[in-house]
Amino acid sequence: MAKKNVIIIGAAGRDFHNFNTYFRDNSEYNVVAFTAAQIPDIDGRKYPAELSGVLYPEGIPIFAEKDLPKLIKDYCIDDCVFSYSDVSYQKVMGISAIVNAAGSNFKLLGPGDTMIKSNKPTIAVVATRTGCGKSQTSRKVIEAIMAKGLKVIAIRHPMPYGDLVAQKVQRYAKIEDLKKHQCTVEEMEEYEPHVIRGNVIYAGVDYEAIVRAAEEDPDGCDVILWDGGNNDFSFYKPDLTITVADPHRPGTELSYYPGEVNLRLADIVVINKMDSASPEGIQTVRESIAKVNPNAIVVDGASPIRVDNPELIRGKRVLIVEDGPTLTHGEMKIGAGTIAARKFGAAEEIDVRPFLVGKLKETFEIYPNIGNILPAMGYSDQQLKDLEITINNSDCDSVVIGTPIDLNRIIKINKPNTRVYYDLEEIGDPKLSQIIDQFVKEYHLDKQMVE
Repeated sequence: MAKKNVIIIGAAGRDFHNFNTYFRDNSEYNVVAFTAAQIPDIDGRKYPAELSGVLYPEGIPIFAEKDLPKLIKDYCIDDCVFSYSDVSYQKVMGISAIVNAAGSNFKLLGPGDTMIKSNKPTIAVVATRTGCGKSQTSRKVIEAIMAKGLKVIAIRHPMPYGDLVAQKVQRYAKIEDLKKHQCTVEEMEEYEPHVIRGNVIYAGVDYEAIVRAAEEDPDGCDVILWDGGNNDFSFYKPDLTITVADPHRPGTELSYYPGEVNLRLADIVVINKMDSASPEGIQTVRESIAKVNPNAIVVDGASPIRVDNPELIRGKRVLIVEDGPTLTHGEMKIGAGTIAARKFGAAEEIDVRPFLVGKLKETFEIYPNIGNILPAMGYSDQQLKDLEITINNSDCDSVVIGTPIDLNRIIKINKPNTRVYYDLEEIGDPKLSQIIDQFVKEYHLDKQMVE
């Protein structure tokens, strides 16, 4: 039987994982190409031969998603496999229409064919949208596990935007490792909070190799924690799934792919940001949970903020800088920086758009609904330079940094600035620590503690 020609439609993450787990050694298929979206400057590269397996000695080219109809016709494609996350159902089916009209099948791979089983008890922290608060939830879970004297290894959803061969398996145990692996801003935002709290985090490209390395980590490993990306479902088969939902975007938990998958898979649903969301938004999320996963345990959560220097906000004209992916494909209109500006009495939230330069202009063209906030885009040195120039050119009194890392460490900000911090805080019971207590008993980790 002739091999089926395949294109994997992706964004440098789930697409590579789907290839590695389902297609790499599957002689029934011929993966002709990947396509790329969401992340700038990843098309035009190759998925390298060193990672592609014996069936692909030349590697696999990566094209822009806009070329999909031509690619389907030129390469006689049988199947197109959609493989990225935080996409509206309308967008998913719009791409399906493009694929079908060009003559190809449109497919989605599910957990059964893509989840890897770890040898260690595994907790997955996932979400219904980008920017719900997965990272702070992961930190809370890790702190609860570490408080019991257990070793937890976090594994982060991939962000492989550089040398893919070098990024096959990455281990981060100290701040210097961020520089060693040439991390982008987006990677630092996810890895740094783990490292400064004293736990090891892995990431990379080949998630079978990554989890096997994590299980044998030199610092020890009792529990694997999957710290998801966007609203993707876990790469590993979890023993406990914690899904974070955001009442600032009510209803999208049932209208974005694969966020609803995560909601349906959840053992625990954390409704985060209840301190800054509307009662109507919170109620909508509660109704969504009751509709599709009534057996899930619901944890009410807040995301209280604190700032270094409130005096740099009160009465000032401020430029607000927020997490990039949350504002772009996450479609959030506000973030921690905006909440801080309003809480501490900023006189004005200035519009950054007149001061944009370089690739940041392109970002606002692709995502015109960002508004007046500045997303901290840092996928390349050029984007970092553009970010620095835009901030320093802005007509403001001070800068409110709402990103998970201190931008002062990677760019030079010539204006007074203050950083915003935020952590998950449960409201009432149940608390995540109580859930972790039960998890530890169920998987007999309490016996390991005694030993």
